[in-house]
Amino acid sequence: MMNSHWFKRLSLVCTLLTVVVFVGAYLLQQYSLAHYRDDLFQNGVIMDVGRLLPTKIERIETAKEEEQIKEIIKKAEKQHLKVSISGARHSMGGHTYYPGGVVIDMSSYNRILGINKKQSTIHVQSGATWDSIQKALAPYGLAVKVMQSQNIFTVGGSMSANVHGRDIRNESLGDTINWFRLLLADGTVIKVDRQSQPELFYNVIGGYGLFGVILDVELQVTDDEVYVIKSKDVSVKEFPDYVHRLRNNPGIKLAYGRLSTAPGSLMDSLYVVEYHKTAHKHDKKLMDLKEDHQTFLTSELLNLSRKTGWGKDVLWNLQRNYFFALDGQYISRNNSMRSESDFLLYKNPTDTDVLQEFFVPIDEFPSYVQELKTFLRQDEIDLMNITIRYVSKDESPALSYAKDDMIALVALFNHGKKKEDVEKAKASIRKMIDITLAHHGTFYLPYYPYASKLQLIQSYPKFPDFVAAKEKWDPDHLFMNLFYEEYRDEK
Repeated sequence: MMNSHWFKRLSLVCTLLTVVVFVGAYLLQQYSLAHYRDDLFQNGVIMDVGRLLPTKIERIETAKEEEQIKEIIKKAEKQHLKVSISGARHSMGGHTYYPGGVVIDMSSYNRILGINKKQSTIHVQSGATWDSIQKALAPYGLAVKVMQSQNIFTVGGSMSANVHGRDIRNESLGDTINWFRLLLADGTVIKVDRQSQPELFYNVIGGYGLFGVILDVELQVTDDEVYVIKSKDVSVKEFPDYVHRLRNNPGIKLAYGRLSTAPGSLMDSLYVVEYHKTAHKHDKKLMDLKEDHQTFLTSELLNLSRKTGWGKDVLWNLQRNYFFALDGQYISRNNSMRSESDFLLYKNPTDTDVLQEFFVPIDEFPSYVQELKTFLRQDEIDLMNITIRYVSKDESPALSYAKDDMIALVALFNHGKKKEDVEKAKASIRKMIDITLAHHGTFYLPYYPYASKLQLIQSYPKFPDFVAAKEKWDPDHLFMNLFYEEYRDEK
């Protein structure tokens, strides 16, 4: 009897402790989210979300009106200061600031200027986020064609990185842009499209803010369709055939995959999530835009995977089971492009999460993954997640990453902030880039500059033309950032 009573008390204490720990962790996460950006500009020092390149600048100027932006640039030029353009500041390589310079924060320059349902277009200022664009489009039964899988980014920043996403029927974001207005270094504003200004069009898109300030843009949009989710396992060896079949099935509109980074199935296990068009009724509950929910558990599991191999195994199995449980469920196009994002907002004084992205031609994928697996088995870099996407060939932009129909591997790493930790990560990632290049691939430029200058030229052979265009349109280098400072002398 005594033992039973003692056991009940012990169980109650353990339950209460579990609740206290859970609630405490939840409150800590909510506090961290509320203060996530507090340190991104303090005492004149600016950082992006990678928090690896703290840089002293002259000032940040908030832009709300076009004339105000012009005055900010005039004042900076008069003071012989460089200008950088900032949106959500989710690039990680100093693309949005420069030492001693002026940063124009475009996040308040964010109005929706017009929607044309008949022509399926939307006209927005460049500081508008995808979230605000989706909220504007939804009442019209419209949706974005191409964007990242999260909606926290500004359209101007997304244009400057020429992003891609889950859509497999369009190319990159640049493919959906009709025109944009650009404020040049000399103070003039011009309307840029493919026909009238092809050089500017294809250098500004994917040009990281180096040619001027994107003021507003007209985007092509599409119907907010209803999809049914289908999940399946695909072997790495058979993945190229799967992708070719995927592309030939017009009923599949969106798709992405995950490749295991868990020690027990490293680079062996792969599943895909497809979004098939249906004739399902567009009821209000289905079409209403969802918000971030249940990110706490995802965040804690991701945190566990940062520290342990078994944590990666647990996270992989839970993620896979979750997505397979969604099989057969219906979702709107807008909601399929509103993935939770709060769990990605990681901040720690000693370490950081960093993204890198690699692209390889479809048929190179199996041998590429096998070589990566061999390398990762012997390397110590902490690779936490790989998301896979299909990217259509698009050689038009000056800095095109899709020189063929490609498979994109979006890799999430964690490493320390100390100089030796960064250098160690750089050595590992450079080796991964070498493997990528050996398989006729490329890497993506919005992230921390781990790559060597030679690797950049091998991935982007038109980079010298990009530099020449920069010299033509901005000979005094009024618009500058750390990325361009790092790589402009490409030799």
